Amino acid sequence: MKDSWTEEELEAAVEAYVQMHSEQANGEPFVKTRTYSELANRFGRTEKSFEYRMQNISYVYSLMGREWVSGLKPAKNVGPKNAAVIERLISETEGQILPKVAEFETQVICHKYKANLPKPDGIKEPEKTYTQVTNFNRDPKVKAWVLKEATGKCECCGSDAPFKTAEGEPFLEVHHLRRLVDGGSDTVSNAVALCSNCHREMHYGVNKSTLVDSMYSKLSRLVYE
Repeated sequence: MKDSWTEEELEAAVEAYVQMHSEQANGEPFVKTRTYSELANRFGRTEKSFEYRMQNISYVYSLMGREWVSGLKPAKNVGPKNAAVIERLISETEGQILPKVAEFETQVICHKYKANLPKPDGIKEPEKTYTQVTNFNRDPKVKAWVLKEATGKCECCGSDAPFKTAEGEPFLEVHHLRRLVDGGSDTVSNAVALCSNCHREMHYGVNKSTLVDSMYSKLSRLVYE
């Protein structure tokens, strides 16, 4: 029985996952079981093992605050090392330089669930690192219009903005329902103004898909992409 996964196997799994992720985002049909079968025949593993690895990939997507492939519920026992490799392979496969979060967050979770976690010393002078990330050129008029349309209230929960900025403006965050990194447009039909709590929930909440879907029925300007 094969245990540790090679880089080639992980790369193939990620490439297949990213393809399904793209097809799902574009409303195109795909068959997950066919993908598992093709990978299993190629590498001599079971279809079930590839399905579970895909769930690990879903977990890394969730740590990145992104939507995962429907039906592949995130499985979190991926480990910091594999999480870092999967995150890097996602960036490479998508052709983007994305912020690295998976390795750190999986380490946090591992430490959090230890029976005994002594008070850490921390790092008094954290080392600086300089990296490049993929940025998207956005239209400032879109953000301005969405914020103005919200009139200082979260378009999801309806609560007042949690505070005012130094300019005296109500603080709300503009969120793209279909993420720009997933091919979404920077338009008012794809953007909403949210309080910080709703914004974080739409990225990381367990029911984020349901929350996102509710926005389309709530705001007539929104259009599925």
